[in-house]
Amino acid sequence: MRIMACYDDSEETPEVLRVALDHAKAFDGEVLLVTSVVSADKFYPDLLVPHEQALKKAEQYFSGNAIACETKIAFRGLEENAGEALVMLAAKEKVDEIVIGIKRRSKLSKLIMGSVAQFVILQADCPVVGVKKKS
Repeated sequence: MRIMACYDDSEETPEVLRVALDHAKAFDGEVLLVTSVVSADKFYPDLLVPHEQALKKAEQYFSGNAIACETKIAFRGLEENAGEALVMLAAKEKVDEIVIGIKRRSKLSKLIMGSVAQFVILQADCPVVGVKKKS
């Protein structure tokens, strides 16, 4: 089983990593650890360094638990929602499940800014597990 864990260094991320690890152990799977970045950043390597370092640190969490883990950056256009880039990468990589962090937001906040998790949940071709931070 190929599990895509969406990494964004938010408060929900530790729980995303834990659930992805649990599912990888339960289903003898591997993890694809992904973060979404604006595509213009690929021309400025210094802007990618913090993202790559965060992914490498999270990758150690899986390797320390004997789970195969690959990291990728999903590049997106300036006008593109991060969710679109994540869904396209999931399809390209043929993942079987996506684990993404969700947080409570007001209706106005959703209307103005959209929701990456909502987009992924509604548009992905595979099952999506939404996780909240532990209280």
